[in-house]
Amino acid sequence: MSGNMKEPGTLLKPSRARYWVIFFAVTLSILAYIDRVCISQAAPLISKDLDFDKTEMGLVFAAFALAYALFEVPGGWMGDWMGPRKVLMRIVIWWSVFTAATGAMWNLSSMVVTRFLFGAGEAGCFPNLTKAFSIWLPLTERVAAQGIMWTFARWGGAFTPPLVIFVLGMMSWHWAFVAFGALGVIWAVSFFIWFRDNPKDHPSVNAGELELLRHVSENAGSHGNVPWALLLRSRSVWLLWVQYFLLSFPWYFYITWLPTYLQEGRHLPAAESANFAILPLLFGGMGSLFCGFISPRAAHLAGSVKRARQILGSLGFLGAGMMLILSIQLRDPLYAMICMGLASFCNDLVMPGAWAACMDIGGSYAGTLAGSMNMMGNLAGFVAPLTGGLLLDVTKQQTGVADWNLFLYMMAGVYLLGTLVWPFIDPVKPLEQR
Repeated sequence: MSGNMKEPGTLLKPSRARYWVIFFAVTLSILAYIDRVCISQAAPLISKDLDFDKTEMGLVFAAFALAYALFEVPGGWMGDWMGPRKVLMRIVIWWSVFTAATGAMWNLSSMVVTRFLFGAGEAGCFPNLTKAFSIWLPLTERVAAQGIMWTFARWGGAFTPPLVIFVLGMMSWHWAFVAFGALGVIWAVSFFIWFRDNPKDHPSVNAGELELLRHVSENAGSHGNVPWALLLRSRSVWLLWVQYFLLSFPWYFYITWLPTYLQEGRHLPAAESANFAILPLLFGGMGSLFCGFISPRAAHLAGSVKRARQILGSLGFLGAGMMLILSIQLRDPLYAMICMGLASFCNDLVMPGAWAACMDIGGSYAGTLAGSMNMMGNLAGFVAPLTGGLLLDVTKQQTGVADWNLFLYMMAGVYLLGTLVWPFIDPVKPLEQR
């Protein structure tokens, strides 16, 4: 027997086509983080060539995050309306073009505009991957899939610094962005050829796998009429937005200012700072993976999925804040960066549960809800690097030395605020039942 046919009275072993969706999500998350992290490693060269101060470079970082935030909800809504197949192909090609264009920019205005347009392209990435998961994965596999995806997203970003150093040894930063942009086009074409917005339309999905996905089949198809009133009346939706803002505010340091901090604040050479810059995203990936696979056991011990996610979310914020404070106290760069890596590990204990909550709460509108949550995270990504750049310039003007420790203490405080949010979120109750 083949295809989607099933003989009466037989139980066909499910095919595994759905795991290719996880594969595409993993590879795209790696590309997304390579394309957004590479500018942080190239920042000292860009600042030197284009004569940017800290505030101006902070504005370049912030332009990406602002656009990413503004286009999150439209990007997620388009996935609910049109399906993730068309939307993901278009946005990946869009952001790849503007990744390549970054290398051709010549002044602050051109760089800010290009990074803004790049961020507009990347905005729909993770909401539409979450939408694809809500269509293709049964409820029991969702948190693990989110954990795997975010693990490789972080690891893609983790190994970007030495990758960029290697590439910059072969070509200028201008051509390096062109090389990174070309990779996305290859992914977009491959995904569009393989993926279908409904598993029943895919030739590799058999009747057994369709039966496995029976309870999520209603998430496929067009769902463009978003119940905004329900979203805005939900306390858990508002708190999901708040916790993601608080989670993303400190995290953006790892993909923007970290290489500059290591070179100026810790006085490390570029090559050594690139190696140390691996640690936060490397440990963060481990945190996502650990959370994805510990969640079923945690749910068993806590008595419910709801309680397990609340506990992991609160512990993640608390651990991240404490580890970041400890990293400031340590003079040895290696031990300090290990602690910063552990802060990122704790940061990512929150991630899979937050994104799984978007699927469980949002249902047919998972793309829109995920987009709105990620919008708040990237508003933090707009505020954080810009605030950091201004803080560094002001303290340098006042004391003659940029105060990196004050910057880090501020971020640790934001983490600790997040500890207070998760106990009040119901991350499993569907929107229609609220």
